Amino acid sequence: MTFADTEIAPPEPPRYVMFWRRYKRNRAALLGLFLFVLVVLMALLAGIVDPDDPLRRAGPPLTPPFVSWDTPLGTDQLGRDVLSGVFYGARISLLIGVVATLVAIVIGVVIGALAGYFGGWVDDVLMRITEAFQTIPNFVLLLTLVAIMGSKIEWITIAIGIVSWTAPARMVRAEFMSLRGREFVDAARNLGVSNTSIIFREILPNAMPPIVVYASVIMALSILMESALAFLALGDPNYASWGNMIGQGRAVLRSAPYCAVIPGIAIILTVLSFSLLGEGLNDALNPRQKK
Repeated sequence: MTFADTEIAPPEPPRYVMFWRRYKRNRAALLGLFLFVLVVLMALLAGIVDPDDPLRRAGPPLTPPFVSWDTPLGTDQLGRDVLSGVFYGARISLLIGVVATLVAIVIGVVIGALAGYFGGWVDDVLMRITEAFQTIPNFVLLLTLVAIMGSKIEWITIAIGIVSWTAPARMVRAEFMSLRGREFVDAARNLGVSNTSIIFREILPNAMPPIVVYASVIMALSILMESALAFLALGDPNYASWGNMIGQGRAVLRSAPYCAVIPGIAIILTVLSFSLLGEGLNDALNPRQKK
């Protein structure tokens, strides 16, 4: 056999290439990615669409859509531009979704990692605390926290994160319990690596894929919870959010339904994008689970 006849295996593509190949196989996930990019573009272009305050009066009250070039999606009962509110609402929704998700993931990862790694009484105490939080419906607990902390957008975002950490904590705990007895963990212990390093440098990176997937669910739920608060007039009135637009459009639902329908469609499409993104991430990060 000559050297020319020897077959040389091609180099394995980078991980991000393999990830993208698996992700794009799911057409629904591609739709979710498209919708997500669209929402991000809306948030980035809000200042260009309306450089002024989106809460200012932009025209006569209750101007129907597609009547005036200045307000193509119409105005609400106070004369505010609906298109401007939708674009600026994308900023608020993404901000709330990202920050609340980070808060929930950080709390859940810390509690779940400690419970799953140490076990014993540490696991019992932390899981009892988790169960205590789960006995109260999330939205009821959110209403209580908002009543205590106030209706500023910062406090609302933190409160949403606080009520959303229990599911990530249980997921991380389960992953840690399955990984703490693996050979690489035993090897790290034998080398004298500290528990903190083992938890956050050895086990946590291997436990993150399901958490990354579930983060999309938390982002979608965060947007829905903020919208529900705003619908109940418990949102921050100083910001243009989709929930505030729906809540204020409720008063003119029969005469001008577009005031509530247009931001409602924006919420539906955004939540749908996160749901489809999560499905695609699950297929890409856990290819063995897909039959």
